[in-house]
Amino acid sequence: MSQGSVNISIENNIATITFEHPQSNSLPGAILQQLADAITSAGNNADAKVIVLQSAGEKTFCAGASFDELIAINDFETGKKFFSGFANVINAMRQAPKFVIARVQGKAVGGGVGLACAADYTLATTSSQVKLSELAVGIGPFVVGPAVERKIGTAAFCELAINATEWRDAAWAQQKGMYTHVFETIAQMDTELQALSKRLSQSNPEAMMMLKKIFWQNTDHWNTLLIERAAMSGQLVLSDFTRNAIGKFKGGAR
Repeated sequence: MSQGSVNISIENNIATITFEHPQSNSLPGAILQQLADAITSAGNNADAKVIVLQSAGEKTFCAGASFDELIAINDFETGKKFFSGFANVINAMRQAPKFVIARVQGKAVGGGVGLACAADYTLATTSSQVKLSELAVGIGPFVVGPAVERKIGTAAFCELAINATEWRDAAWAQQKGMYTHVFETIAQMDTELQALSKRLSQSNPEAMMMLKKIFWQNTDHWNTLLIERAAMSGQLVLSDFTRNAIGKFKGGAR
């Protein structure tokens, strides 16, 4: 079975980063590292004026953490390192001196919700339901929490985090501010994505960089905060409760 991949292409000053994994675009540690590196690379590349983040396929944007990898964690340092992968991706998106546009073509779970919220501008389809399922497997959305709460507010974040087994539809996500626009079809979304990314690729890069700093002001402490949160998840994933819960969920619908 393929272990997944991350690909980056730059054309007409638009950097497109595409990740894929055969298990509903889930995110094992290797993919998380490649994703963080690709975002950082695009942010540092003078040929790229805007970054588009997307996943392969049509059904699921991102199923979050890899259950295979979660169930294999046997010590705290390994657990902390795994969850730090999500921290590194979110921080790479936050620190990139360019706008990150997320293309969400299907369901987003856990870490996938974190990616949608950490983007500066997120386009989605009506099939792009969202769920923070972490509590249901004995952990909690600790690492992605700051990005989610920043985007949709404390009340909506609490709703997602506490009711961890219920899907919210794309209309809910748009109403709360997670999605900027929602489209009936992928084709309609891609038409808007192409038009928006083209406009941004021709905009003043210095002005966009300054705006990006303003959008993310007061988040410099996230470099430390998200790693601290990763340690919380790394500890919890070792508990019997969590290991049993992950075992029940593994292989089934999230």
